[in-house]
Amino acid sequence: MYQSMFDPKTYLASFCSFGKGRDRILNFRLQKCFETFGPGGVGGDTLIDIGSGPSIYQLASACESFRNIIATDFTDCNRQEFQKWLNNEPGSFDWSELLQAVCNLEGNRENWREKEDKLRATIKKVLKCDVTKSNPLHPEILPKADCLISALCLEVACKDIDAYKDAVRNITTLLKPGGHLVAIGVFGDSFYKVGKQTFFCLPLDEETVRNTVINAGYTIKELEVFPIDDASLYGDLTDCCANFFLVAKKNLT
Repeated sequence: MYQSMFDPKTYLASFCSFGKGRDRILNFRLQKCFETFGPGGVGGDTLIDIGSGPSIYQLASACESFRNIIATDFTDCNRQEFQKWLNNEPGSFDWSELLQAVCNLEGNRENWREKEDKLRATIKKVLKCDVTKSNPLHPEILPKADCLISALCLEVACKDIDAYKDAVRNITTLLKPGGHLVAIGVFGDSFYKVGKQTFFCLPLDEETVRNTVINAGYTIKELEVFPIDDASLYGDLTDCCANFFLVAKKNLT
């Protein structure tokens, strides 16, 4: 369904743009990424983004603390849209306003063009990813990463809780012991709409996420929940009741 029905430009306009009624949610995610990857935070050599979609916002702060970023997604059109921005091609999505917001957090809103250039330079590959596979990047075999980030991927890729648990274990094989998992996700979401097309989302709750991550071999450092108090206003778009931001460290043994 994603290969034939997903429209990345409509998704970006609806879910990754300011002025669409979702500014508080976007600002929460940007703030938490800045806090996590900012000075003194999580860093290293390589970060793998699991299920990037057509989006870059989750990587804008990380490019300051990692030398290499690998973007991934299951859907061909998402990887193509991402690559279009990466190549700075005409008609690619305009991330200037969002990058300005990130640079504002970092102390200089006017640096957004330099930020965009640095992010492009840091992203080394855009790969196909299937989190239902034991090696989600098959046939690629990469050195283990220092950090994984996954934003709004696992809950839409997994049909049930058992599949979700398997997916967390699968992506964990890509991470070094002592490395970090950063997850941006939603609670209580059973669907979301991109244009007129409705897509499934696996409803999650805090207990399920905590137990899944711990059982996959992590110690949770942070799990912040951002309730969406006016969720009913967006009931035609999605039914999620909260966002969450999780940081966990993979156990050494």
